[in-house]
Amino acid sequence: MPRVETTVDGPVARVFLARPEVRNAFDGETVRELAAAVSAAGGRQDVRVVVLGGHGKVFSAGADLEWMRTVAGFSREQNLQDARALWALFDAIDRCPRPVVARVQGAALGGGAGLVAVADIAIAAEDAQFGFTEVRLGLAPAVISPWVVRRIGLSAARELFLTGERFPAQRAAAIGLVHHVVPAGELDGAIAGRVGELLQAAPGAVAAVKSLLHAVAGRSPEEVRETTAELIAERRACAEGQEGLRAFVEKRRPDWAR
Repeated sequence: MPRVETTVDGPVARVFLARPEVRNAFDGETVRELAAAVSAAGGRQDVRVVVLGGHGKVFSAGADLEWMRTVAGFSREQNLQDARALWALFDAIDRCPRPVVARVQGAALGGGAGLVAVADIAIAAEDAQFGFTEVRLGLAPAVISPWVVRRIGLSAARELFLTGERFPAQRAAAIGLVHHVVPAGELDGAIAGRVGELLQAAPGAVAAVKSLLHAVAGRSPEEVRETTAELIAERRACAEGQEGLRAFVEKRRPDWAR
């Protein structure tokens, strides 16, 4: 059975973990399938937004117990290959040219919390629980750490990585791990609202902005002066930018928002 399910409804692709019987936990095959599914959805010209979720009551509980038993017997080289595959998953989500919206219910633990951190927008049910629980298993949140620290900052990461404690959606919002917290019954409505806003944006501009954020993060204005100047010049001159400017002047909706 597939571990990941993708459905496409117009411009929206929904990529969902499909292992509710194990709380959508990761194993090696799930990691590979999810990376491939996100890359495939992001590469489709008819897709403009990717919603990342999990079937059942839980978004993702992190590593699968049976998989943990398996990797306990891995050699160092096998563990390196497994970790590199996990890194490739997060990189695929991070660099997806379409905006990725995480729909979080139940719990997002370990690598599941990492998925929340790497999504562009994360919306959680108010009863959802989060945790970077690796230290309680004698491990470390190593692969997910670049994306999580970038999202929540070093101070929050110090406490939550070191304690491995679970924390509620309200704290996840306070530290920036999620952007919106809503009652569980309103989760899909909130997702639809964010998707609707994203569909007002020009798809080429969205992809350019995602690349821009990677280019400017952690660099001084002087370092990215030419990069930023070249991008705005390119966007103004391209067909999409020209259409947007004309629509603004003519007080109408641009082609992509109709």
